[in-house]
Amino acid sequence: MIDIRALGYYVAQTDNLKEWQDYAEQVLGMMTSPAPGGGLYIKMDERPFRMLIVEGAEKRYLASGWELASQESFAAATAELDERNIAWEAGDAELCDQRGVQQLALVRDPSGNMHELFWGHRSDCQPFISPQGVPKFMTGDMGLGHTVIPAPNFDETYAFLKDVLGFGLSDLFNFKPAPDADPVRIYFLHCNNPRHHSLAICEFPVPSGCVHAMVEVDSMSEVGRALDRHQEHEVQLSATLGQHLNDQMISFYMKTPSGFDMEFGYGGLQLDWEEHSAFEFNRVSLWGHDFSVGQNTGAENE
Repeated sequence: MIDIRALGYYVAQTDNLKEWQDYAEQVLGMMTSPAPGGGLYIKMDERPFRMLIVEGAEKRYLASGWELASQESFAAATAELDERNIAWEAGDAELCDQRGVQQLALVRDPSGNMHELFWGHRSDCQPFISPQGVPKFMTGDMGLGHTVIPAPNFDETYAFLKDVLGFGLSDLFNFKPAPDADPVRIYFLHCNNPRHHSLAICEFPVPSGCVHAMVEVDSMSEVGRALDRHQEHEVQLSATLGQHLNDQMISFYMKTPSGFDMEFGYGGLQLDWEEHSAFEFNRVSLWGHDFSVGQNTGAENE
């Protein structure tokens, strides 16, 4: 199996880069700069970027960038794909330069989601200085946060993520939209770091290509300040403040300029995977998280 260390970055698309720049700087409290080859870098730690926003006709999520430890790990990953006869494409020099990596392999899962496997991120050693005074986002070895993507071909996609990309199951939720309805599966997956989940998959299509992405700060006060900024800048709220049952995250959700949601949270679990036992939970949150404010179901945003 492939040894993925963390969610290194993601790529999203918009028809209005200025809207994303304002959202990143004024609401999220992150830094921005032009990306090589066009687009916008969004910086939230010591790396030059963790989110890359490119221009296009559709507002949508494009790809998840998964970090490998070394050139040897990358070679082993592409060899694994070849051995399993899984189609992949090598990123050219221009794409690697824009992503700021040494090598890049692009592969789609059975539900059509793009995954970019890379090694050797570029670092400019410049500090993160938030334009809104956010002292720190929880990144480092745990990556930028997590992403939740659609998996209408659920069994095949889960098998690919588990058996090929090497993700492990943290826990699962079988959501029933109505008492007599069939359950909708949502699986939460971890990679080789302590974050409760770096990826989750949901058994339904999502037009934007992503249910939500999550960023985490180091204090509850920063979540409250972000709530204030969301109100000040009239960003659409997708779910009220609440605490999730499975990863214990205290968070709220708001819409991004690319159509998917952003979870802004604090206090997510960090786990020892040798000690953890995967389990099924039967409610999204311990308290709060009213998703009706965004006219979405709770399952579509967990």
